Amino acid sequence: MDKIIVEGGNRLTGEVEISGAKNAILPVLAATLLTRGVNKITNAPKVRDVNTMVRLLADLGARVERHDDGEIDLDTTNINNHAAPYELVSTMRASCLVLGPLLARLGRAKVSLPGGCAIGARPIDLHMKGLEAMGATLKLEKGYIDASVDQLRGTQFYFDTVTVTGTANLMMAAVLADGETVLENVAKEPEVVFLADLLNQAGAKIEGQGTDIMTIQGVTSLQALECKILPDRIEAGTYMIAGAMTQGDVWVKNCEPKHVEALTLKLISSGVSVETHETSIRVFCDRRPHGVNIKTRPHPGFPTDFQAQFMALMTLAEGQSIITEDVFENRFMHVAELNRMGANIELEGRSAIVSGVARLSGAPLMATDLRASASLVLAALSAEGESVISRVYHIDRGYEEIEKKLSQLGAKIRRVK
Repeated sequence: MDKIIVEGGNRLTGEVEISGAKNAILPVLAATLLTRGVNKITNAPKVRDVNTMVRLLADLGARVERHDDGEIDLDTTNINNHAAPYELVSTMRASCLVLGPLLARLGRAKVSLPGGCAIGARPIDLHMKGLEAMGATLKLEKGYIDASVDQLRGTQFYFDTVTVTGTANLMMAAVLADGETVLENVAKEPEVVFLADLLNQAGAKIEGQGTDIMTIQGVTSLQALECKILPDRIEAGTYMIAGAMTQGDVWVKNCEPKHVEALTLKLISSGVSVETHETSIRVFCDRRPHGVNIKTRPHPGFPTDFQAQFMALMTLAEGQSIITEDVFENRFMHVAELNRMGANIELEGRSAIVSGVARLSGAPLMATDLRASASLVLAALSAEGESVISRVYHIDRGYEEIEKKLSQLGAKIRRVK
């Protein structure tokens, strides 16, 4: 397996271009199953999760063409397979997003229970309950969800817990259902709004995206999808924190500043200087930040996908910070690795108490999940000495060419096979 080697201590300066959003393109790719024709998607990030979803769609019968400039063309006219195999689904939770579209398109879906990062249970029971409310019959057999329906029908469904993938899955299923569907307590993330707007452009009738209640009037068919994927807000925030951690001066280009407002406000509260422009953000810092508290929440709260990276920043802050994880129950696996670098972090239930230290030291590190991997890279950039990060296939799931982009900012970082 590949490793990333970082020689820390370099101040990051310059510009970094943000790629298309992983969390936006995955549901869009699944949504192509609702169409018959050639779907055209541009600004696709070159990351492992996109490769996995494209392979899954090809396995279901789509004809796929990929281009070097980030364009993906998918002809979904002849989708004829309703089974999503374990070999693909086990590596990525978002692959469960094909469940709703397959049911709507073929009336049958057999999808392996999903995998992905080990950051918590993340059950898909709400997906299943919602589809059952729409008339589907579902059963669990040998690790697979086997679902069937003659015709999905509109329903009213309340999500007990806000779920991004659950909202997207039921919204896509409802687009081709018979009648009206009302989804309550839905996710409001930018990627969910982007998907709803895109489906509307293709002929769907969705209202209320970005609010707590979404209403979908079923239609009989959709046109092929055509879109440019919005910038990845999590990648943008990661490079913002990288600039702050190395007391650098980093321009984050091709981003949506309003999508990272929660992070921006916390950085400013910690003493980091942040300038926002129409499609770019400048982060600069010439001293240690001071500790601030965060609590992860569904959008528009502080994103759980920034928690690990922000904790890395707080390890070097003056004073103490308390970081509470209220979205996933097992998302502190990076704590042990940060402590091995000299951080001072104690866990108490769902909270991490971080007492800032003056410096971190390079060390051998083990990545455990996607965002934890990013936090270790950030810590290594600011540490004294060399760090060797193993299991970097996690980071390849969601960050495009991270070593190249960081090198362009002045980091001493390389990948070894």
